[in-house]
Amino acid sequence: MNFLAHAFLSGDDAELMIGNFVADSIKGKTLADYPQRIRDGVALHRAIDDFTDNHAVVRESIEFLRPVFSKFSGVVLDIYFDHFLARNWSDWSKRDLTEYVSWVYKILIRRYLVLPPRSKRILPFMMAQNWLVGYANFRDLERVFRGMSRRSNFYSGMELAVIFLEENHVRLESDFNAYFPDLIRFTNEMIEKNELSEQ
Repeated sequence: MNFLAHAFLSGDDAELMIGNFVADSIKGKTLADYPQRIRDGVALHRAIDDFTDNHAVVRESIEFLRPVFSKFSGVVLDIYFDHFLARNWSDWSKRDLTEYVSWVYKILIRRYLVLPPRSKRILPFMMAQNWLVGYANFRDLERVFRGMSRRSNFYSGMELAVIFLEENHVRLESDFNAYFPDLIRFTNEMIEKNELSEQ
């Protein structure tokens, strides 16, 4: 999953959301430098990634993408899934998407000093271009994928990602709808049972 889904799956817990949101930018021993609840968010993020990597529907989706996107198939699928979450947000949340994303940005700004360096660099661009809301439309997705393609050291095929999504929208949306409820149940159970600090 990508930024929007990781934030959403943290519920209304601000510190948990921060850890879940920035987890990919926290490496090795530096994790110990963060408050416990942010470390719990990192643990939640990693559990979400592990659950996702091993979900049968996700594996089938990645194989479907692999002929076009090769080793970048998982990255492309993560963004596709954020697209479906943003596009159909009202199916999953009672909060307005723009209102929710504003809450996420405010929390990250408020705790800016505690963010890892990479997240500090990304956040201003994310907010200026409003990535989290923009995932819902093809125009903004096109910008995201083209930017990622330019930054890749290898051919990724990501400049074709929006065309592929448009051509296979029904199939990929069906995959998301089959997988995402399972992920919600998994994360809710982890949070409710307070299993995060044990990860």
